Amino acid sequence: MISPVRKMFDGIAHRYDFLNHALSLFRDVAWRRACCRSLKKRVAQDACVLDLCGGTGDFVITYENLVGTPKLALVGDFSFGMLLKVNGKTTVPALQIDAMSMPFQNGTFDVVLNGFGMRNLPDARKGLEETFRVLAPRGYFVTLEFFSPENIFNKFFYGILAPFFIPIVGALFSGKKEAYEYLVNSVLHFLKVTEYAAMAREVGFEVVYVKACDFGIAYRVLLSKPLQKGAIS
Repeated sequence: MISPVRKMFDGIAHRYDFLNHALSLFRDVAWRRACCRSLKKRVAQDACVLDLCGGTGDFVITYENLVGTPKLALVGDFSFGMLLKVNGKTTVPALQIDAMSMPFQNGTFDVVLNGFGMRNLPDARKGLEETFRVLAPRGYFVTLEFFSPENIFNKFFYGILAPFFIPIVGALFSGKKEAYEYLVNSVLHFLKVTEYAAMAREVGFEVVYVKACDFGIAYRVLLSKPLQKGAIS
């Protein structure tokens, strides 16, 4: 049975890229670029890269443009409608997968990218644990996400501005107002970025950095997997 969230993403796939860019005033493009630039001196050219919860593939495309073409790249997402949009944008293969139970061996990937996908998982901790499993030692997990508000600016943005204009603009261009109401509610009910970083440490990750994007509308979180769980590198 298709979950309501997956069905929702299938239904907005045709306008997903346009609305992502429009609602963020193209800041989502800059945020992905900043994530990838931070990997450029950290990651080998022959890396294996997974764009997890990858939607239409924008994150891995940005990675290829700024870091270089990896030895292996995949876009993985639970929405088949989203994955259909990958074809024509990039030659990177697209695979329908569950982020909490991935069909990959331990240590398969050197880099896992995740743009705006962690808060859509039923269990963020399980998603972190599964990402830790498929990541190679000294590999990197990049999270770009809207986290539950912590400071005055993002409490105002997500508490007052976003619930008003995001559903209206989303309904205007996609005809799916409820999908963009879900977007706002999913942010408000997700973890705070400090809670997410603490959970990642509990799983075994080292937190390389946590950086606010545009006063905390979104955050970039770079995690690394040590050689041994619990080891200090």
